[in-house]
Amino acid sequence: MNYPELALIAFILSIVFSIGGVGSAIAIVPVMGWLGIPLMTAKPTGLFINTLSMLSATLKNIKHGKLDHRFGLPILIVATAMAPVGAYAGKFIPKVYVLWVFVAFLIYSGTMMIFFRPRRRGSGGNHIVEGSVIGGIAGFLGGLLGVGGGGIISPALIMLGYEPKKVAATTALVVFFSSLSGFLTYWGMGTLDWELLLWVSIPAIAGGWLGTHLMHFKMSSEQVKKVIGVIMYLIALKTLLVAMG
Repeated sequence: MNYPELALIAFILSIVFSIGGVGSAIAIVPVMGWLGIPLMTAKPTGLFINTLSMLSATLKNIKHGKLDHRFGLPILIVATAMAPVGAYAGKFIPKVYVLWVFVAFLIYSGTMMIFFRPRRRGSGGNHIVEGSVIGGIAGFLGGLLGVGGGGIISPALIMLGYEPKKVAATTALVVFFSSLSGFLTYWGMGTLDWELLLWVSIPAIAGGWLGTHLMHFKMSSEQVKKVIGVIMYLIALKTLLVAMG
């Protein structure tokens, strides 16, 4: 296993994805799978990366008063409860089916990045019901795939017309807790590789920090999101070829 190569890939992907405001685990987990790392080992590594990166984002949001606890609580509770269910289900679902779900998840997220345009929210809808459904789906898939679920929560809430800044702060909080609960579940199942965790997570977090700072210097977030969407499509294609074996 070439740890320095993995560290470099994690660093580069984290820079690019953080510029677009997206967690890099969605790309790092399948790439680790291509390089021969078992998915049950790669997934908790992705969740650990998400946990640390979303912790810093959440603390910053709390400091600046951007967090609406009442709005995010239903999503947080259900997603945090469902992430261990998804993680545990991964023990029993054949790898090929997990890869197919990964392909669908990547295509969905890539399409949202390239084509989606926010709309204003109308007067209808129940944010508790909506949040619970979205949180349940995102938590389960986030735990199953090792990606935290932010790629589902954020576009889904924006599609429903919620204000993007509120959505971003809520997503960071939810992904922190759901990723942590999923990670602890994998740890309890004994699937962690601590050496891999250190080699990948440290450069990924450093790359995320650097990408966040680069985002503020003459870089168009919208253009970067389109590039990320294309990258997701390419990763989906490669993962599909692996699944078809």
